[in-house]
Amino acid sequence: MSGSERSEKIGILGGTFDPVHVGHLMDACAARHQLGLDRMLVVPARDPWQKQGRVNAPAEQRFEMLVAALDGVPGIEASRVELDREGPTYTIDTVEALAAPGRELVLVMGSDVAGTLDSWHRVDELRPLVTLAIVDRDDAPAPDPEGWRVVRVSVPRMQLSSTDLRRRVAAGEPIEFLVPTPAVRVLRAYGLYADP
Repeated sequence: MSGSERSEKIGILGGTFDPVHVGHLMDACAARHQLGLDRMLVVPARDPWQKQGRVNAPAEQRFEMLVAALDGVPGIEASRVELDREGPTYTIDTVEALAAPGRELVLVMGSDVAGTLDSWHRVDELRPLVTLAIVDRDDAPAPDPEGWRVVRVSVPRMQLSSTDLRRRVAAGEPIEFLVPTPAVRVLRAYGLYADP
């Protein structure tokens, strides 16, 4: 690569997105803007190994909600990289699939998730392949995980969780404006989360 060419910076925001909500999208948008990312991939886990038996909507329907929520948003896209791979979903496999010469990968996560990194599959192999972009959700930022390249992303504070949104749907409460309207349409078309 010549001095005039720069590497492509790609952000990866993984999760179950069960359902996707505005907090997820705020994180993706803020990281892309603040870190100068060329692209932000929002990656739903097909079979998240740390949430076995606790994912409610099928992967394809979670992906469809993401696609609807991100429609028309420049530089942020839903990725099938984990949906099209068999077996449990591990971040290291996703990072290895996306790695390429001249490409910098930035793994975006909340400070709550950053505190669990030691439990991740093949974490020692993952560490040198990515920069962590930690989105602080608490008033006091968590310390940087030891041994990682870390950058911080600032977003407005919002108390919102997919768990609470599923409860709201099951109780017949409105979720408009907490979940992007196109994703609400997909959620309702499939009758997702209606049963407690």
